[in-house]
Amino acid sequence: MYKNEPIFLQPVFQERIWGGKKLREEFNYDIPYERTGEAWVISAHPHGPSHIINGPLAGRTLADAWNEHKELFNKPNDYQGEYPLLIKILDAADDLSVQVHPNDQFAREVEGVPYGKTECWYVLSAEEGAELVLGHHAKTAEELAQLIDQGEWEQLLRHVKVKGGDFVYVPSGTIHAIGKGIVILETQQSSDITYRVYDYDRTDASGQKRELHLGRSKQVTTVPHKDVVVQQTEKVNGDLIDKKLVEEQYFTVHHWQLNGRAVCDMDKNFLQVSVIEGQAVLTSNETSFTIEKGTHFILPNGIQQYTLEGKAELIVSHESIIPKDE
Repeated sequence: MYKNEPIFLQPVFQERIWGGKKLREEFNYDIPYERTGEAWVISAHPHGPSHIINGPLAGRTLADAWNEHKELFNKPNDYQGEYPLLIKILDAADDLSVQVHPNDQFAREVEGVPYGKTECWYVLSAEEGAELVLGHHAKTAEELAQLIDQGEWEQLLRHVKVKGGDFVYVPSGTIHAIGKGIVILETQQSSDITYRVYDYDRTDASGQKRELHLGRSKQVTTVPHKDVVVQQTEKVNGDLIDKKLVEEQYFTVHHWQLNGRAVCDMDKNFLQVSVIEGQAVLTSNETSFTIEKGTHFILPNGIQQYTLEGKAELIVSHESIIPKDE
């Protein structure tokens, strides 16, 4: 089953108060909402599992494949862990809420779920002057709580300008928010836990303000804020420039720039691949597949070697093997 074939996936779209139409305009997706904020493009999470669109499991979900065919991911049949990662594309037509995510220990003990949420963002596009919230200026937990309670957002929040091609690593415990006019590809732990700190006093369609989670936000926020400097490396394989963006506890993420042909050996349990620009042909075991901007797929464990040919940009990710020390 899928011994020599990629597993192609259909995005799951999520309506968001801050969403827009760029997933249609930039990726030609048939979005279902005027405010489509997220496409969950590689997901086994119960709040939005991706459906498989090719091969013997067509119509089933990625969660089904993970639970029933662990050999595709080089896991033993009795392995009890949940699918570890989640890939999204986000269109911020308006500012996202200022928020923070817990680590694994807090998620397990308080929320009863296996994963907290560490994430990272590759900026696909950004309007001129676009900003993120990334971190805060409080020196102590007491100062953090005081500034939150008093609504001193300008004093508390740390703003960072971004442009297309930038990369941002966001460990659990980091106060953050994607700003208006930014489209990102997000690689994260497979978790949907968000604690809102501030939502600009917005109201939803029913005129209600969205719930805030100030108590838990104060509990899980890292104080003082710590910038994490990730070590990036670059290597060349044929006509493929492979830039490693991050290798941290939960995931390793690469940016691939293909300008011609490259033969690649499969040396990971499985790979997650998103085409963010251009078009190419993927060949494995003499079977070829056309991949283009907006295509998302998994290279399963059965593939030993594959060839890419064309002109394309890809974001590629996999589980990290670095020990988790939370």
